[in-house]
Amino acid sequence: MYLTDKKKKQIDSLSYQEMLQKWRFAPIGDPLFEGETGDYFSARMKELAVDVDEVAVSKKVGWDK
Repeated sequence: MYLTDKKKKQIDSLSYQEMLQKWRFAPIGDPLFEGETGDYFSARMKELAVDVDEVAVSKKVGWDK
């Protein structure tokens, strides 16, 4: 999927925790994780991970929806 300005703004508005929730619980084939959009999502998540306790956020999100 091409990275549109709308998708970029949507991704940029998400916190690390919100991104992790989407990453963990999105259905297979979610367009947010495909193509240029997926590449941008992944890069943005890595940028935000620098400023958070990834383990604590992961525990907070959990594995059950």
